[in-house]
Amino acid sequence: MKHSLRHVAAAVTALAMLGTPALADTPPNVLVVAQNIDDIVALDPAQAYEFTSSEYMANVYDRLVQYDAEDTTELVGGLAESWEIDAENRTITFTLRDGVSFHSGNPVTPADVVYSFKRVVALNKNPAFILTQLGWTPENIEEMVTGEGNTVTLKYAGDFSPAFVMNVLAARPASIVDSQLVMENAVDGDMGNAWLNTNSAGSGAFSLQMYRPAEMLRLVANKDYFKEGPKLDQIIIRHVAEAATQQLLLEQGDVDIARNMTPEQVAALPEDGFKVSIHPQAAIHFISFNQKVPALQHEALWEASRYLIDYEGLTSTLLKGQMETHQAFWPKGFPGALEDTPFSYDPEKAKQILADAGVELPINVEMDVFNFAPFTDVAQSIQASFAEAGINFDIVPGTTAAIITKYRAREHEAIMLYWGPDFNDPHSNAKAFAYNKDNSDDGYASTTTWRNAWEVSDEMNARTMAALSESDPAKREEMYLELQRDVQAKAPFVIMYQATLQVGMDEDVTGYVHGASSDLVFYRLVEKN
Repeated sequence: MKHSLRHVAAAVTALAMLGTPALADTPPNVLVVAQNIDDIVALDPAQAYEFTSSEYMANVYDRLVQYDAEDTTELVGGLAESWEIDAENRTITFTLRDGVSFHSGNPVTPADVVYSFKRVVALNKNPAFILTQLGWTPENIEEMVTGEGNTVTLKYAGDFSPAFVMNVLAARPASIVDSQLVMENAVDGDMGNAWLNTNSAGSGAFSLQMYRPAEMLRLVANKDYFKEGPKLDQIIIRHVAEAATQQLLLEQGDVDIARNMTPEQVAALPEDGFKVSIHPQAAIHFISFNQKVPALQHEALWEASRYLIDYEGLTSTLLKGQMETHQAFWPKGFPGALEDTPFSYDPEKAKQILADAGVELPINVEMDVFNFAPFTDVAQSIQASFAEAGINFDIVPGTTAAIITKYRAREHEAIMLYWGPDFNDPHSNAKAFAYNKDNSDDGYASTTTWRNAWEVSDEMNARTMAALSESDPAKREEMYLELQRDVQAKAPFVIMYQATLQVGMDEDVTGYVHGASSDLVFYRLVEKN
């Protein structure tokens, strides 16, 4: 052990857990995490739609099928041990595992599954759309989801690939709740919503022992979990907003993991006793051109722009530890991601592309950018490199809310943004970057194609929907790879980077799993040696 005060009085340790300064390391059976958790709005699976809430649900609740700690890229059985897919009749029948119980001790039954899905659809809160896209409504849900014996039968309406449906069922609102416990705590017809935002009713590797908003989450191990682990007795996630404070707490031994340190703070960690893990994240960063602006409609401009970004220079300086070069709309870390990066900084090639196409220069364009680092710094670098080819960006910094509002109204010219999937299926991003059936101002769609007024070809629209319905997994993956190649080469988007996360931790911590999205953060296999 590298610290001399690892085993001290329990009273001193308790003070450390509550945020009071102490001279001790965390106890060997407890993992303490420093993290900014003030994004939490809800903990109810039918309502939660925030990053930290998603991590919480991945550890406290199970789904019929899920991505899990052993391999975050493989869809496996959760509460279901097997399933039969009838694609022709748009039906999937799941057989539940025997002997699985909720934290309360109540057995997991088909009735709990039916109730959980019915509850999400009936409450119709933020994440409900993920399930309702299967054609489920408050009026038909009891016909679409039924249980009998030890099986659950799900029907869906729509020409969907079964793989798409399975990925929807692995999303956070598909978490299964203890119907008996939730109904016991319902108030005024809220189906237990208020209670579930401060309590848990799951079957996962951990249960919620305590939640104090913007202060802490304390999770306790479910020793009867049906999979391996948990290895530790408790997970305590302390709200620490300041990155510098996280670094200090980690170096002092008051926390085992620091989640939100800056790259500079990560680099400053002592080599002795600490380590850093690097995790690609789902957010794709890009520049897009609004096709309502005549000067931005030329395809040669889109092509030239891909050669006016110093990808390598930025990732090794301003973006070091925060981004890696990625030039396709589906993120690395998910099955079916295109990892080719064919574009590099070549201003002479960009100039030639523009000249050959007869593009009239200079082009003067406003570019909306979030008014905080690293976005403002990256924008200034891009401003300088684009100017070499006669494309002059007037950078317009703004708050996140103001820029997103402007973007949704299609009132921008150029914009630098990021985009992440709503669930772990490539259609989640394909519909955003390769589909736009109605480009009219009245045809609002929550996609970057519509918001940039890009009238996607009928052919690409058809291919996007064909991939959604393709039942052969290998063929479906190749269809999405081809869509990514086409958008990468010929669309008014310049996809530049994928976010990465650096997590600092005590060298004694092993088994921490952090996949490409917040739904894929797992503490079940963590140990402290």
